[in-house]
Amino acid sequence: MKAYMVFDIGGTYIKYAVMDETAKKLKSGKLMTPKDGLEIFLQTLQRIVEQYSDDFDLQGIAVSSPGSVNVKTGFIGGASAIPYIHGVNMAGLIKERTGLQTAIENDANCAALAEGWLGAAKGTDYYICIVIGTGIGGSIVLNQSILRGASLHGGEFGYMIMGAPFQEPLQGTWSFVASTNALVEEVKKRKSSGRGKLDGEEVFRLAGEGDSIAQECLAEFYKRLAIGIYNLKYALDPEKILIGGGISKRQDVIAGINRELKGLRNEISTLPIEVEACQFGNDANLIGALFHFLNDKGRFQE
Repeated sequence: MKAYMVFDIGGTYIKYAVMDETAKKLKSGKLMTPKDGLEIFLQTLQRIVEQYSDDFDLQGIAVSSPGSVNVKTGFIGGASAIPYIHGVNMAGLIKERTGLQTAIENDANCAALAEGWLGAAKGTDYYICIVIGTGIGGSIVLNQSILRGASLHGGEFGYMIMGAPFQEPLQGTWSFVASTNALVEEVKKRKSSGRGKLDGEEVFRLAGEGDSIAQECLAEFYKRLAIGIYNLKYALDPEKILIGGGISKRQDVIAGINRELKGLRNEISTLPIEVEACQFGNDANLIGALFHFLNDKGRFQE
């Protein structure tokens, strides 16, 4: 049967799936992302494709990747936890190894496209997706197409400068002050008690148990996120604002952000601003990569 090979390349794992044109997973799996360089990486992808080529009539390969992806040339710019994927024509190399048409897209963009195709933004012409994790990234989507920008940095919301010190602007960016990582680091700093491993889940657990420091840091976290979202609403005026990343699974996070957004309204700033959680979790990048492949405008040009 006709199907598509889809890869989600991450710093730790490569997730893959054989999917039909409705994004139904027919086969799936994951393995550790090779650390030994580009050649081993390409061999790994080729081996997975060959594993399924007898049972499925593979129509092409769709790839979700970190970095600044040029969908027309197939090159990946920028930087990520996988240095060897950058500066090469990744789409061209994969096609050369497998003989299959290949389309590649940035991972945050894939997540946003998935939501517009089948998820929380289905039927919405104009929306933004904000992905909160180690940093803050995202995408701007207009009529099912990514707004990439002149330098392919459209949607890099985390670089917005949110406050002092302006002498060291990277320390005042939205990613630096309002990411999940920023929340964890703030709790560590305020406790200054040499705690063992502390992550986002632990912060929420402590807050739920009444820990005053964790609760104060969470309140500040919601406020900083709300200020950035407020700015984006007034700058871009999207129909919907979606929150992605692992933290978006928590209903209390969405509620906390919306509570702060409501508090920002006054007699001048009257726009109703509200966020929703992305619908897809771990499968978002796979679904969006497939959508990108199926969209003719998304295929790289040799």
